[in-house]
Amino acid sequence: MKNILVLTYWSFREGLIQSYTLPYLFIISKYLKGGKIYLVTLEKNDLEMSKTESQTANELLERYNIIHHPLKYRPLSIGGGFKWLFDIVHLKILIRRYHIDFIHAWCTPAGLIGFVLSKLTSKPLVIDSFEPHAEAMVENGVWKKGGLSFKFLFSFEKLQAKHAWYIIAPNSGMYDYSRRKYGVELNSFSVKPACVDLEMFKPGRKEELRTNLGIIGEVTCVYAGKIGGIYLDKELFDFFKRASLFWKGNFKVLLMTNESDEVVENWAKEANLDPGIISKRFVPFEKINEYLAAADFGITFVKPVPTKKYCTPIKDGEYWATGLPVVITKDISDDSKIIEQNNTGYVLKSLNEEEYDKALVRIDQLIRNTETSFMIRKIAKNERGFQIAEKVYKKIYG
Repeated sequence: MKNILVLTYWSFREGLIQSYTLPYLFIISKYLKGGKIYLVTLEKNDLEMSKTESQTANELLERYNIIHHPLKYRPLSIGGGFKWLFDIVHLKILIRRYHIDFIHAWCTPAGLIGFVLSKLTSKPLVIDSFEPHAEAMVENGVWKKGGLSFKFLFSFEKLQAKHAWYIIAPNSGMYDYSRRKYGVELNSFSVKPACVDLEMFKPGRKEELRTNLGIIGEVTCVYAGKIGGIYLDKELFDFFKRASLFWKGNFKVLLMTNESDEVVENWAKEANLDPGIISKRFVPFEKINEYLAAADFGITFVKPVPTKKYCTPIKDGEYWATGLPVVITKDISDDSKIIEQNNTGYVLKSLNEEEYDKALVRIDQLIRNTETSFMIRKIAKNERGFQIAEKVYKKIYG
């Protein structure tokens, strides 16, 4: 039997748990020979689950020998660090009590906690989705490169790279990044992009779904994600404006985000865009496919900063599995290259009206081609199928 402590830095209801953690834990559970997975989440006040939601979640997890262990969310800061000392002691006791064999941390912020616990307990540490976080925060203007927060997390990323028993990265570029930035050659290393459930995400009865959403005859774009931060904001709505002009008003946007109506309306106003073309909704994970399947194409407007070469946008796999062509910014993971090489969308060379118009011409050609959906779904199977994750986790835990 193998028991695993899984560390995340997200709340259970967040999409990064639902689509980017749980499906992999269900795979890992097959290799534990009766062992258990203790899943640690950091619960934010505004994402607190009701008793009914918690009970439903626990019933699902029990089928896979997963025990949910929620902690209160604490930021990676000096003040948060003092409070984390108590949680680290608590987790150290949990490791001893439940005979934990491996510590498995998702991304480098949770990896920091995993590193400390691994040092304290001598348990082997697996870092999943190992990608630059400290430099990304600087590139997106959240931190300063000379600041304490950057220095703190960057130094711990380097320590994680040195100490981890096994590292799983979103793409092969992280091997070179670790060597150049951290001075560390990664020995035990595998690549696992953001995989997608091809049974859950697939093309649907488009016309029926669009009718249910009140979309009749319009070309429809879907955008799933936040506005601002690591994502573009002004450029996103400027693109919508060009699309509205290109299709002469016969254009709709399905905007799946938790941003406020006020934020969306303000950006639409700045772009001189009719807010009536936007249908904004916060969609539960299990319902997302219905909205994707109702669309004609998707967009991934991640800020094209250098560290985004080493990330893995979850939504691209879901777009592809649903058969949607994608407009994407340049140098985003391997995805920009995949889209360009397969002619299944458009990679924006720059963020201006001329490039937006080129993207719209290409998308118009693709959505008129009846073979597009089949061709793109095949890419999803090859590039984002869960068989990739199966091989990685079998190698580690099998």
